[in-house]
Formats: sequence, C-alpha cells, structure tokens
Amino acid sequence: MKPVQPDAALARIVGENPIPRTELTKKLWEYIKKNNLQQKKLIKADEALEAVFNGKKEVDMFELTRLVNSHIVK
Repeated sequence: MKPVQPDAALARIVGENPIPRTELTKKLWEYIKKNNLQQKKLIKADEALEAVFNGKKEVDMFELTRLVNSHIVK
C-alpha cells in the first residue's frame, strides 16, 4: 500500500513518518488497547486521541475511521 502522511495530531499516536494505511490502523489499535481505551464499541479519548476525535470524549468504532481519515494529509 502507498504510504500516507499523518498530520500533527495523529502523528502523536502513530509517528510522524509516512506509513501504509494498514500499518497506521494497526498502530492506532495498539495504542487504544495499550491504554485500555476501548469499552465495547466505544473508544474513549485520552489527551492525544481527543485531538484526533476533534474534541469528542468518545466515538464509536465506525466513526473512528472517518475521523482518522480527516487527519491524513493529502
């Protein structure tokens, strides 16, 4: 897959270098699980994720993809 460039908010979680989208998703889920932020279908925001979630305190799994896509530099 072609690498994508995360913006500054997303880079706090997955790193600042361009990475394939599959790797970005993998790193994001590792971060969520490592910090115990998943509660059933909801993802709770810590300080870093709140920036990615555009200020929301929690989002569902389906909204997560849309929000993450908005933080990829095109």
